[in-house]
Amino acid sequence: MIWCILIVGILLPQSLAHPGFFTSIGQMTDLIHTEKDLVTSLKDYIKAEEDKLEQIKKWAEKLDRLTSTATKDPEGFVGHPVNAFKLMKRLNTEWSELENLVLKDMSDGFISNLTIQRQYFPNDEDQVGAAKALLRLQDTYNLDTDTISKGNLPGVKHKSFLTVEDCFELGKVAYTEADYYHTELWMEQALRQLDEGEVSTIDKVSVLDYLSYAVYQQGDLDKALLLTKKLLELDPEHQRANGNLKYFEYIMAKEKDVNKSTSDDQSDQKTTLKKKGAAVDYLPERQKYEMLCRGEGIKMTPRRQKKLFCRYHDGNRNPKFILAPAKQEDEWDKPRIIRFHDIISDAEIEIVKDLAKPRLSRATVHDPETGKLTTAQYRVSKSAWLSGYENPVVSRINMRIQDLTGLDVSTAEELQVANYGVGGQYEPHFDFARKDEPDAFKELGTGNRIATWLFYMSDVSAGGATVFPEVGASVWPKKGTAVFWYNLFASGEGDYSTRHAACPVLVGNKWVSNKWLHERGQEFRRPCTLSELE
Repeated sequence: MIWCILIVGILLPQSLAHPGFFTSIGQMTDLIHTEKDLVTSLKDYIKAEEDKLEQIKKWAEKLDRLTSTATKDPEGFVGHPVNAFKLMKRLNTEWSELENLVLKDMSDGFISNLTIQRQYFPNDEDQVGAAKALLRLQDTYNLDTDTISKGNLPGVKHKSFLTVEDCFELGKVAYTEADYYHTELWMEQALRQLDEGEVSTIDKVSVLDYLSYAVYQQGDLDKALLLTKKLLELDPEHQRANGNLKYFEYIMAKEKDVNKSTSDDQSDQKTTLKKKGAAVDYLPERQKYEMLCRGEGIKMTPRRQKKLFCRYHDGNRNPKFILAPAKQEDEWDKPRIIRFHDIISDAEIEIVKDLAKPRLSRATVHDPETGKLTTAQYRVSKSAWLSGYENPVVSRINMRIQDLTGLDVSTAEELQVANYGVGGQYEPHFDFARKDEPDAFKELGTGNRIATWLFYMSDVSAGGATVFPEVGASVWPKKGTAVFWYNLFASGEGDYSTRHAACPVLVGNKWVSNKWLHERGQEFRRPCTLSELE
């Protein structure tokens, strides 16, 4: 019976769970302008209401003076024929006009504007997506809740604080996802800010209600009991808390009986296993990926570093680059990752972005089972595809890639432009199709992805690196540069060391564009070798 009380009582009302959602920086800047327009409209409404009240106030003051005089000698006042006429006129006409003024709705313009703009507003799914992005950044960059709440993030220009209501909302989003680790962290932050005296519409009882359950779900029965007692001190009649208190005490009594028959070592072991960690799905690769995102990657030995060079590259005596060679820098040796500096101009970047912005949609990945494009939780960005024939700038960029790599771009995929906004990321993946994905690029008919060319079209204030967890390489965004690597060995076999990821953007805005070059057309440009790993 106590168990039933727990199940019915302790589970809080749940909101709808939504899949991860991403909104690009471009769309969010549009929302800023939308909100500014609404604020202007709201101020106009306030001004109209103030003008209306000023008219009413003046009328009231005038009548107050008049009635004060009249009530001192009512008979003498109405004995004057003009006063008698004006009294009849006021009561019959002017008070009706005042009534109409008071009843006049000044909000029509504001409400009309709000109704029009609401179609562009984010929905529940967007809000949940933004909250989950914050939680993702918290984990990836090892940020504590207090740091995020106070807005102490690297590279920020516009510092912003989280209120108790904000922290409570983040905790509720985590709770809805059954992520009790983050529920605990953010409910504790909300409680801490309440204890510090922050005024809020959220009370401690509501916070403790979620917090005690999140702690219980992680196996810390002692702390759950303590928090429940604290809740009952504030609200002794709280039905859920009273039911949970009985249940927790019952479970602890049973555990105490069991512990009497076990050794201290076994008891310690049980206590150690009782508390769950930050996440149960943290694989070694994910740990390496997050370390690289934080700049804590593997440091290349001095001997290997000596083999990395900067050079001028003329594209194998390409006429376009003989007099103005490209600046080339070795970022990594195996796999060989090359960065080209000053390879795309600011003007070209703006044109590419302007072409892409109207078409931006949720980025897709190849489904290995169907071979078709689909959205995925591990890729959170918005992208658009640009063809060379639609704009001479795109065509010129494509030819530049061909001239510098020596690879035929006629069989390459269109230029993909991607925008990574708040928490935008692309978790570890391969660009090429593995042997268990024979149909991944079958529809294209151009073979596997032999190489990747990636333009960085913006600087990023914090985060947003391209990392290679298998080898420990981190490549940081720098506007106007591009990186290039081969996904396949010359033999056609996949190079598994090219598994890479786009780290979440912590602060700022990340624009990239990439070109995936395919095998067809490269037979004489990059001849096949006999060795699989060459």
